[in-house]
This record gives sequence, C-alpha cells and structure tokens, in this order.
Amino acid sequence: MNLQQEIKATEVLLAKDVRKAKRTYNIARRMHYRKRFGRFVRILGPGVVTGAADDDPSGIATYSQAGAAFGTGLLWTFPLMLPLLIAVQESCSRIGAVTGKGLASILKENYSKKLLYSALALIVVANTINIGSDLGAMAASTKLIFSGVPFSVLAIFFAVLMVLMEIFVSYKDYVRALKWIALVLFAYPITALIIGQPWLHLLHETFLPHPIINFTTIYIIVGMLGTTISPYMFFLDTSEVVEDEIVSRRIRATGQLPHVTKHFLRGVKLDNLVGMAFAAVTAWFIVVVCASVLFTHGITNINTASDAAQALQPLVKNFPNAGLIAKLLFSIGVVGIGFLAVPVLAGSSSYAISETLGWKEGLHQKFRRAHGFYLVIAGATFVGLLINFLGIDPIKALVFTAVFNGIAAVPLLWMLVKVGNNAKIMGEYKNSRLSSTMIYLTFSIMAVSVLVLFYSMLAAK
Repeated sequence: MNLQQEIKATEVLLAKDVRKAKRTYNIARRMHYRKRFGRFVRILGPGVVTGAADDDPSGIATYSQAGAAFGTGLLWTFPLMLPLLIAVQESCSRIGAVTGKGLASILKENYSKKLLYSALALIVVANTINIGSDLGAMAASTKLIFSGVPFSVLAIFFAVLMVLMEIFVSYKDYVRALKWIALVLFAYPITALIIGQPWLHLLHETFLPHPIINFTTIYIIVGMLGTTISPYMFFLDTSEVVEDEIVSRRIRATGQLPHVTKHFLRGVKLDNLVGMAFAAVTAWFIVVVCASVLFTHGITNINTASDAAQALQPLVKNFPNAGLIAKLLFSIGVVGIGFLAVPVLAGSSSYAISETLGWKEGLHQKFRRAHGFYLVIAGATFVGLLINFLGIDPIKALVFTAVFNGIAAVPLLWMLVKVGNNAKIMGEYKNSRLSSTMIYLTFSIMAVSVLVLFYSMLAAK
C-alpha cells in the first residue's frame, strides 16, 4: 500500500470514529435531557394534582359563566388571584413538609378544640357540597351523549366507581393517572387558538382593565376566588406532601421526617408553581373561549351542560356532527377532571377527620390498616351524592358551590396564617415577611369580597 492509500485509509477510519463519537455524544445528550425531564416530572406531585383539581367541574362552570355573562370583563381577576394562590399553596406545602403532619393534626396539638372543630366543620361541609355538585355535573355531562341513561344511575355509577378506585388502586398509580387526566383541559387553549383572538385586547383586559362592580360581578368574583383558593387545598396539600414523602421513602422506619432541606423545599415550590400556573392559565382560557363563543352570540346565561358545551364547537366545526363532538369533548373534560376532583375533595375531608380522631390515615395505607380513613372517603362521596336527589339544577349548583367555597375559605385562611407564622411549629421555616403579607392580603381580599356580597344581597331585599 502506497502513502496516498494509507492516508485515505486513515481518513476513512478517522471519519468513522468522528461519526461514532457524534452518535455517542447525541445519545448521551438525549439521555441527559430525558433524565432532567424525568426529574422534573417526578417533582410534580401534590401541587400539580391540587392545581388540576382547582379546575374541577365547579371551576369549569364558574369560569364558563364568567365568560358567558361578562365576556372578557373579568380577565383582570387572574393576575390578581395567581400570586395569592401560589402564596397560599406554598405555605400549605411548607407546613406539611416541615412538620410531617396534616393541618388538622397541627391544630389539634397547638390550638383549642373550638378552633379545630370549627375548621373541621367548614372543610367537611364545603367539600361535601362540592362533591355533590361535581358528581351532578359529571352525570349531566354524560347525559349529553347517553341521553337514555337516567341521571341518578350515572351519578351513583360515578360515585361507586371512584370510591372503589381510591380503596383498591395504589396511591402511586392513582397519582400517576391523576397527573395526566389534567391534559383534557387543553381543549380550551386549542379552541381559543383555532377561533383566533384579539390578543392585544385580551392583554389589555387582563392587565389594564376597567372593572365594573355590582352584585352579579361580585357573586361571580367570590365564586372564582372560591373555586381557585378552595378550602380543600388547605388540608389536602399539607397532608399530601407528607403522603408523597412516605411513598418516596423519605420517612424512615421511625416515622420521622428527615431534616428538611432547602433543596427539597425548592422542589415543593416548583411543584406548586407549575400546578397553580397551569390552573390559572387554563381558567383564563376557559373565560376567553366562552367570551368568544357564547357571549358574542348572546348566550349570557349557562343553564345546562349543553349550553356550556357549545363553547367547544369551533374546535370541531369542520367535522360532521360538530355539535355532538363538542358535547363529547366537554363531557370527557368534565368527567375526567371530576375523577380527579371528587377523590381529592373526599380525601381532604378524610385527612382532616382522621387526624382529628387519631386514626391511621393516608392513601398509601391498605384498607385493612386504615379502614376508618377510607370509610370517611366513601361516606363523604355518598353524602355528596345525596345532594343530587334534592332537585337542585346541577349546573347552577356548581356556581353556588364555588361561592360557598369562597365564603368558607375566609376563616380557614386566618387559621392557616396563624400556623405558618408560629415559630414554635415551623421553626426557621415559618412564613417569610413576603409570604405572610401575601396570605394576609388573600384573607383581606376574600373577606372584603364576601362582606360586599352579603351587603349587596341585603340591599337587594
């Protein structure tokens, strides 16, 4: 072999080595990003589940009514609510992470029984009403497709199925499923993009509004606050952070949490930020879509599930039977988020009651070891189910539920800030000045809104 042939052979070998090195590098880079994405997804837990549950059937109905009745006139509430929601949720998660206990246990150990039982009554009543209205909405939405099936049969079916799933499906699998159920809410942003929007006008209405305040707007605003900053989250998220820790084996055999690190709390904050941002952005798009499709066409009052489903018709306008497909999408969304929200609501009540009575609690427990906890879940679900046999319109009940949640949240926020600011309970991780200010601000805004609502109701008489 002469010199030129040797040079060419060497070049060929070098080229092969370079290609091999590039392939190895690309594979390593993809694996690196997959691992980073995997870590990010694993971080997403209670905050994402709670955030998705915020846009439950009650939330969808309330935001839909806001868009149908007022167009884009209430978009300004979302940049106001989001930082308040994040502050409240972060405080709940931090309390759970630092103490390793649910909110009911903390109230029981550190405050009077009167305060504990008052909180317990508020959360159980609010959650039970919410469960009932969500089950009713799921049944009413399903009837859009299966009109021949009685409403009562559908409501009972969903209640029984969800209780069985919570008892017999492992917590780990259930949470994994709950995270992805939230994706059905993307139907609203997609619809908004298909319709086309005056984006500059929407941004102006969101950040530079001219709000009109009257009884009707106050009623809906209290409902929006109540379905966003809901009472259930105060108890659920503190307990769920501990639950998440148990499942991820951070709690040792002694039952004690290891020392809470700033790195772990950053993960909790990220989880909450993503979950709450997802909830707020989705809710914003629900209002936008209903304003574009319903308000502009004179449909200003949502009386039935069919009325609400019309908002999604532009998403499938080029398909045959567009109306039926829109109803199907709406039904899937309401039923899917209902499967997330109802167990979350029932679980929130069960955590509070079980912690108060000293029962074993937690979705990681088997039924035989925590039968009281699971029986409360079943009881809360079935008592909520009974509300649907009182002859109350399910869609109207959803908006009323959101308003009731807004009223019930006010005293619970006061209790939450007392716990978060208590150095005896929280040590070095008690509320920062910013966190404390934001929660007090949330309490003040919701309290004033509720007082104005009550005043307006009395003045109307």
